[in-house]
Amino acid sequence: MQSLTLTNEQLNRMIAHVNALAPLEACGLLAGRDSRVETVIEVTNQAQSPVRYVMDPLEQLQAFERIESQGLDLLGIFHSHPAGPETVSPTDIAEAAYAVVHVILSRAGGVWRARGFWIEDGAYREVTLHVL
Repeated sequence: MQSLTLTNEQLNRMIAHVNALAPLEACGLLAGRDSRVETVIEVTNQAQSPVRYVMDPLEQLQAFERIESQGLDLLGIFHSHPAGPETVSPTDIAEAAYAVVHVILSRAGGVWRARGFWIEDGAYREVTLHVL
């Protein structure tokens, strides 16, 4: 996937979620069709850590069922790096289990920024995020 399209409202929802849980990492799923996000699903970070996330397995399963029942595709996973970096971490690369866009929200100077990445075969490349 070369790009991911989401609305300003969806981006603001992700930012509100990660901001509310900072300084811990927060996470969730992005579902939609044809690289266009239709639904943002917040998932509890079971790790309760400022430097890593582990999605609550029951919530993740329920989210997958919701996505399937609505005829949508899993397009992305989002999580925060409250203290940086603005890019993927070695842990993100090692634990990437889905062929989806990984949206990382990082905070610098009190402002959240979102960047998208495709992680595959131990490497990553940036994916353009189109915000409408």
